Amino acid sequence: MTLSIVARDPATGAFGVATASASLAVGAIVPHARAGVGAIATQGYSTNPTYGPDGLDLLAACGAAASVITALSEADEGRSRRQLVAIDSVGRTAAWTGEGNVPAMGHLCYEGFAVAGNMLAGEGVLAAMAGAYAAAPDGTFTERLLRAIRAGDRQGGDRRGRQSAALCVFGHERYALVDLRADDADDPIAELFRLYALSKDPGFVAFRNRLPTRDTPHRS
Repeated sequence: MTLSIVARDPATGAFGVATASASLAVGAIVPHARAGVGAIATQGYSTNPTYGPDGLDLLAACGAAASVITALSEADEGRSRRQLVAIDSVGRTAAWTGEGNVPAMGHLCYEGFAVAGNMLAGEGVLAAMAGAYAAAPDGTFTERLLRAIRAGDRQGGDRRGRQSAALCVFGHERYALVDLRADDADDPIAELFRLYALSKDPGFVAFRNRLPTRDTPHRS
């Protein structure tokens, strides 16, 4: 029902999640990230939204993606219909795909990023996402995430079709560097690219650069 990528930018330590689905408002449930902690995508035939905030709390406490995946899935009697992918503060990844999800389904975990999906058009969707992300190591982190989700979509994506997509990136602040959502669109991936282009407008960039930060709380 959903395809997602979670990643850590080794150059900056930022975390990001990009996701797409044939369901409405995928960005409201699937992507979760926290500065200095990690990122999680929670999805599946029967998504468990609590995996997001609970998983980030566990990552903050124990630090290991694999331990968090184990803790969340083993405590959940509905785990056979869940899918969960996580990356921790140093870029280690881990995932769970329950056998009760709908094929094509699965996950691919690498150092620094991981992809996962269920009810996909085919097994090539995940390979396309991973290949697109890995193929441009010198590109901007946000653009690599967008290209990965676009590659999965072009490979067939969610076999039911398209409706929504989302992208979030967290740097060193509690609030997101990037938080874009296409909640209901004919081509939600293209809409994300359009919104990302708007986010680079000089006026908007200047506004963002004036926001208070942890180190400069009185900036105005």
